[in-house]
Amino acid sequence: MRLDEEISAPRFERPPSPVAGPRRVRRDLTGATLTNGVIGLVFSATGPIAVILAVGVQGGLSPAQLASWIFGVFFLNGILTALASWLYRRPLAFFWTIPGTVVVGGSLTHLSWPEVLGAFVVTALLILVIGLTGWVRTVMAALPMPIVMAMVAGVFLKFGLDLVTALGVDPVVAVPMVVVFVLLSALPAAGRRLPPILGALLAGAVAVAVSGRFSPAGSGWLAEPLLQAPRFTWPALLELVVPLAVTVLVVQNGQGVAVLKQAGHEPPTNVVTVLCGLWSLPAAAVGAVSTCLTGPTNALLVASGERDRQYTAAVVCGIGAVVTGLFAPAFVRLMLATPPAFIAVLGGLAMLRALQSAFVTAFRTRFTLGALVAFLVTVSGVQPLHISSAFWGLVAGLAVSFLLERGDFRS
Repeated sequence: MRLDEEISAPRFERPPSPVAGPRRVRRDLTGATLTNGVIGLVFSATGPIAVILAVGVQGGLSPAQLASWIFGVFFLNGILTALASWLYRRPLAFFWTIPGTVVVGGSLTHLSWPEVLGAFVVTALLILVIGLTGWVRTVMAALPMPIVMAMVAGVFLKFGLDLVTALGVDPVVAVPMVVVFVLLSALPAAGRRLPPILGALLAGAVAVAVSGRFSPAGSGWLAEPLLQAPRFTWPALLELVVPLAVTVLVVQNGQGVAVLKQAGHEPPTNVVTVLCGLWSLPAAAVGAVSTCLTGPTNALLVASGERDRQYTAAVVCGIGAVVTGLFAPAFVRLMLATPPAFIAVLGGLAMLRALQSAFVTAFRTRFTLGALVAFLVTVSGVQPLHISSAFWGLVAGLAVSFLLERGDFRS
């Protein structure tokens, strides 16, 4: 959609009519979308959870507070994912801002947890107000897609590198997963019966079990969310609100919108922003960081299958996230019981096509210098003002293209 069309379009995108009934959803659910939904859930419930655990442990949070946080990001966002994807018949996976979680980790060294929760609440209100202006979609449309996708490629690159690293660090688990994935990809008939990424998951599970390295421990299986009172202080608000809002609106939602557009979908950007603000309020009440439209998970949901049916992958992912939230303590124990290579290889293989697509879009035609700068800055990991390098990569790429590639803007 062109910028002039964005400006003339309705402020808040309406879902298609009529709403898909149960029969249509069952008809649209295929083996590919079911697999993509499961893989998206597995990805979201593995590495990203480790970020929350690392941040929480370093910040001195109790196991009950951590379990409540994980309950919030899965149970609440799972409901939103399933409902929004069903209503709009597009894959719309909502989870939580991982860069924002990292920012919170640095703040917990000198801010109390109630002060951080106060920042979560104010951030949610700020995102909601920005969404209600209705200008988010127009701003997103004005951003050159090559530069945005270069930023996305910089974020996704880590998954590819982790895949390669796992092959050298833990070949017992990693090699069987990669071999099965390649064989199923090279044999279309076999790949249709057993999707390559699901085959890799099963191969990895067998390798982990045979090597005797699956050792879950602990007790307590059902989540017990805690309602926690925020505390509003100026130091916490000044330090956290703007960076958290930037990670949601620009970094995470920007990735999610770019990934979905690249796959041929038109996400309801303004409505997405409003929903992120609204859903972040109850999430903050149970100690969870802000809701966002996730990039990597949505990339997994649109990795295969017919475009018009891919929304069912998000519905599956959302329903699975609700269950995961209810059994958050059990799921975390199971996840931590597998070797790190299992998670790294699974995520890396699942992200290969998304990473390839991001590179192709970024460096195919226009804005190539700006795209290169955006990619390099994003990969560098620099975080001035405690704001993610992905945001600075986008800013740097736009600045370079505006100064040195003005002809691309005019065209």
